[in-house]
Amino acid sequence: MTNYSTPDLTQIPPRSPRARLGGYAHLPRLLDKTRAFAVGKNGEYKYNCVMDGFFFTFTGINHEVFLAEVKKGRTDTEMIAWVRSQTKRLPFEIAAWTLWVENHGPGGTPGFSEKIKVLAPDRDDVRSFCDMLDLDDYITFGGKP
Repeated sequence: MTNYSTPDLTQIPPRSPRARLGGYAHLPRLLDKTRAFAVGKNGEYKYNCVMDGFFFTFTGINHEVFLAEVKKGRTDTEMIAWVRSQTKRLPFEIAAWTLWVENHGPGGTPGFSEKIKVLAPDRDDVRSFCDMLDLDDYITFGGKP
């Protein structure tokens, strides 16, 4: 049985980067990774990676302060209330940022196309980082491309 309060990311993937909380894409995934990191069960998932940094930069929240709040055992509902208390972002800004996150592609990111060739060489529909993360999670946990 999965315990989402302290997920074991060696056994299950975090939520999709497209999952939303309070309108923020990636926040549920970030919470899963942070909770797992806090108990040493993050596996290959990195806390404060580039995608996490997009959230921290946008909200102005320090990643160490965020980690400390998560370590208090806060629920998703409590965390979104806390995030809202820490940032001045308006709903239209959050909506625009979320669309950007969901559609943000590699640009000139080294290794993106090579990673796709390894994961699913015959796929030509993987265009954004969210696409790649969802595909990587699916294949890592037994899915077939």
